Amino acid sequence: MKATIVRGLTLAGLMATPALAHHGWSSYDSTKLVTLQGPVLESRFGNPHGSVTIEHEGKRWEAVLAPPSRMTARGLTEADIAVGATVKLEGYVSTRVATELRAERIIVGSKTVELR
Repeated sequence: MKATIVRGLTLAGLMATPALAHHGWSSYDSTKLVTLQGPVLESRFGNPHGSVTIEHEGKRWEAVLAPPSRMTARGLTEADIAVGATVKLEGYVSTRVATELRAERIIVGSKTVELR
């Protein structure tokens, strides 16, 4: 009986861990849309959402993107945001991290992809 309880609690804890690591969107200033453009320095095409780090006006900015399934369904591929590509991002700056952006859309070449 005791082992069953311990296993149940362990399983519940493992299931809750991803939820604790994820963040909401309330910590972004949605009153001011900003545009950033620059080369991709780092790229992550993974769950729960992708991200890119770009250089814009001498600063490194991290942009939170959409989940890979959404980006792919809307026509954005992992190759589009590979290191070295130039991207334009439109989104909202974090109220907690001055160089973090919640990207609403990404423009790569002539392709505009809505992320939300």
